[in-house]
Amino acid sequence: MTSILNWVRVSELSDISPDTGTLRVIVDSEAICLYRLEDGSIHATQDRCTHGNASLAEGYIDGGLIECPLHQGCFDIRTGEAVTAPCKVPIKVYAVRVEDDVIYLSGVSAQ
Repeated sequence: MTSILNWVRVSELSDISPDTGTLRVIVDSEAICLYRLEDGSIHATQDRCTHGNASLAEGYIDGGLIECPLHQGCFDIRTGEAVTAPCKVPIKVYAVRVEDDVIYLSGVSAQ
C-alpha cells in the first residue's frame, strides 16, 4: 500500500467484482469492504457486520444497502447506519477518492 498525504491506495476499480459489487481489502490489518453501486459510485465501510461478525463483502447489495449474509440485517452503504433488524450498531464509513481508476481511502492507517 502506498500513501498520498492522508489517502491510502487500496485497489483498482477493475478489482471490484461486477457480479457482487463488493471487494474485501485489508489495510494495516483492518478489513474494509469496497462497494460499486449501480450508479457507478464507490463507497467503503468496515467489512464486519456489527451484529453477527460476518463479512459484508459476502453480502448482497440492494440499492444503497448491504445485507449481511449471516442474519440479513441491512446497513446504509453511504452512511453506515443500521437500517433493519437485527442490526442496531452502525458500521464505520471511509472517505473514498478515485483517480485514474485507482481507489484511495482516507481514515485508515498507511503501511
